Amino acid sequence: MISRQWRGLAKAGSAEAYVEHLRSETFPTIQRLPGFISASILRRVVPHGVEFLIVTQWASIESIRGFAGSNAETAVVPDKVRAMMLEYDCTVRHYEVVE
Repeated sequence: MISRQWRGLAKAGSAEAYVEHLRSETFPTIQRLPGFISASILRRVVPHGVEFLIVTQWASIESIRGFAGSNAETAVVPDKVRAMMLEYDCTVRHYEVVE
């Protein structure tokens, strides 16, 4: 199993809209993809906004490519989400889940 992790810093006024976007658009879409296992939203308030860490679990790197394309480390950040962010990772981190 592979854990895919992405970090973004949302504008304070956009934090709830971002969570709603994940729940209503992103997660329903990826839940239909072969090899998708689970997703988590982690957040913390920081001085300049709300920092999010989005962690998804996948069966394999090949299943991640079904979502991200041939370069699995490229972040998938729709224009709608870019407008909500102060900054965000352009690449993601993948970790093999040991336990």
